[in-house]
Amino acid sequence: MFKEIFKRHKPEFWKDYTGHFKNKQPQELNAVRFVVFDTETTGLDIVEDRILSIGAISIVDLRIDVGDSLETYVKQDVFNVGTVGIHGILKEGNIHKLSEAAAIKGFLGYVENAVLVAHHAAFDIAMVNAGLARMGLPKLKNKVLDTGVLFKKTSLCEKKQDHYSLDRLCAVFNLKKHDRHTASGDALITALIFLKVVSHLSKKRKPNLGDLLFNSDRRGLW
Repeated sequence: MFKEIFKRHKPEFWKDYTGHFKNKQPQELNAVRFVVFDTETTGLDIVEDRILSIGAISIVDLRIDVGDSLETYVKQDVFNVGTVGIHGILKEGNIHKLSEAAAIKGFLGYVENAVLVAHHAAFDIAMVNAGLARMGLPKLKNKVLDTGVLFKKTSLCEKKQDHYSLDRLCAVFNLKKHDRHTASGDALITALIFLKVVSHLSKKRKPNLGDLLFNSDRRGLW
């Protein structure tokens, strides 16, 4: 009975979102829809800070689909003027902004059951989950890949104990840093890095989704 009550009180958009997980993800990478995303935030405190913007772009058939992307800015109740120099997002300004709840609702509607990809994904996932918690909802259900972790699976990684920033991986793969420190810009850069890593891993043998998801040390992913 309590399970039914719990279920009944979930909003329709959450039911729509969770309904996408009835079927298992295919193992062949070219059959998987990946959504690469990034958040810009007021700071690094998951409890106190808030999301300023979400940028996301999809990868289908191991190709970036620029026509299938998302860029959302969030109205601010919490604002840290000290971080404006990094992300450039002002509290007011002319950019159309959504409430946190509307932004997260839109994000869930966009990602559906896609495999999420982010650089140092734990933080971005935690920030979205914190927003969901404020809405009285459970955590994201999507499988998650971290490009920082994936890079360490390649022979290009010389020191697995090192911290590989997005800037450092841009240098490794000779990528230009267009729109760095914007959510959409960093999502695109991360998507390019993801495809470079998968391409490099494929030189030895063709990996499947399970190969990418497997990590002997899962600390920091959740």
